[in-house]
Amino acid sequence: MKGKLGFGLMRLPKRGLGIDIKKTSEMVDMFLDRGYTYFDTAFVYPGSEAAAKKALVDRHPRDSYTLATKLMAGVSLNEKSAKEEFFTSLKRTGAEYFDYYLLHSIQADNYERYEKFHLWDFVQEQKKAGTIRHIGFSFHDKPELLEKLLKEHPEVEFVQLQINYADWESPAVCARQNYELVRKYGKQLVIMEPVKGGKLANPPAGVKKIFDEVNPGASYASWAIRFAASLDGLLACLSGMSTLEQVDDNTSFMNDFKPLSEEEMEAIRKAQKAYNASPEIPCTACHYCTEGCPKQIPIPEIFSAENLRLTTGHIGEARELYASAVGAGNGAADCIACKKCENICPQHIKVSEHMKSIAEAMK
Repeated sequence: MKGKLGFGLMRLPKRGLGIDIKKTSEMVDMFLDRGYTYFDTAFVYPGSEAAAKKALVDRHPRDSYTLATKLMAGVSLNEKSAKEEFFTSLKRTGAEYFDYYLLHSIQADNYERYEKFHLWDFVQEQKKAGTIRHIGFSFHDKPELLEKLLKEHPEVEFVQLQINYADWESPAVCARQNYELVRKYGKQLVIMEPVKGGKLANPPAGVKKIFDEVNPGASYASWAIRFAASLDGLLACLSGMSTLEQVDDNTSFMNDFKPLSEEEMEAIRKAQKAYNASPEIPCTACHYCTEGCPKQIPIPEIFSAENLRLTTGHIGEARELYASAVGAGNGAADCIACKKCENICPQHIKVSEHMKSIAEAMK
């Protein structure tokens, strides 16, 4: 059976400061040639919707793929500008309509904006107009809020959740509980971050050892994606691919998809324990945090340097990585603890607390 792999257009290859359209086009072509059709972008992914137009929409028949994008109320000042995101996305992509449209990154500190701006009604209106085929939302919070949304909005057809083996029992992400609620309410599931922003493609040494003992020829990313894709009710399992090699690997093991065996699930359970014993900061480098930072601190890059220190103890290399990431006036010590980043972080990381300790460690 062919797996339900989706192409996440968030981490596309770069050329200078922009997206490399030639390489992206090659990746899109390989993905389609191998029988996969689901592409996922968002209004807030820099350059992604425009790249989708050039690499996908302008080059392939509209009925040969399905396209999803998202509206994020948190970046809009009022109802008018929030709704305008939809029309901007239509123009950027040139897609004429969206097969799947999501209200984006809903969590406790922003869900009321979607009500206040009448966005639930708006997407239903667009569905009636034919510019949206299926309505959903992406979610980053606790089961209590998820159930409230599912009860109040029966019109929702699918939900996008962060699910991976590392976060399955995480008290911050609540992956298992949220998944069970989506299935309880009979909604289809789209999985994001199955490889946790790439972290599970190169997991800690202890995790690698566990997987290598069971299947030494399999990529670590394949373990992560197959875990997520083995769940019931799946519409698409997204992988944010950045290279042709990643497209090749993902489509190869998903082409004749087989759910994890009991032996492999036992390896996953061991890997969960080993991964969660790691001291790493669980940043996935989505960069939502950097958009509104008044000090323009490169938070994900700083966390990357700190994680190098925490996991290897190589303080010299960590300080070099840190120094290359920050400039004058935007290092960890410049954090003013305004917590704008914490309010938008999908991983619910206490950024300001980490900045204090990192500033000390990187002196």
